[in-house]
Amino acid sequence: MATIKLTNQMFLDEIFDYTTEKEWKYKDSVPAIIDFYADWCGPCKMVAPILEELSDQYEGKLKIYKLDTESERELAAVFGIRSIPSILFIPVEGKPMMQVGALPKSTLIDVIEKELLKEKTEEV
Repeated sequence: MATIKLTNQMFLDEIFDYTTEKEWKYKDSVPAIIDFYADWCGPCKMVAPILEELSDQYEGKLKIYKLDTESERELAAVFGIRSIPSILFIPVEGKPMMQVGALPKSTLIDVIEKELLKEKTEEV
């Protein structure tokens, strides 16, 4: 599965409607990553093929979106994007986490495994 090109409307419909909700509540049942990028950004171009690989590797377990900050300025402003690439990690439960910069594949896998796909353990 390739990365998904995200629009502001898709974000409102599938991820979180910031126009009506005050408290973060993720709408989907699988975790997600949003890559805030621009076509002219060199580091963004370095991260893009890694995210494509990861979208195949974690198909069905994780959704990876790409958001063009040039065409989706409103959503970039909502998240206060000042530097790209910026990568938003969205767990199914809990608050999303933002990382700025071109993260290496090993770091991305680490965050995916430890934060997004971690098994929920119930206390006995």
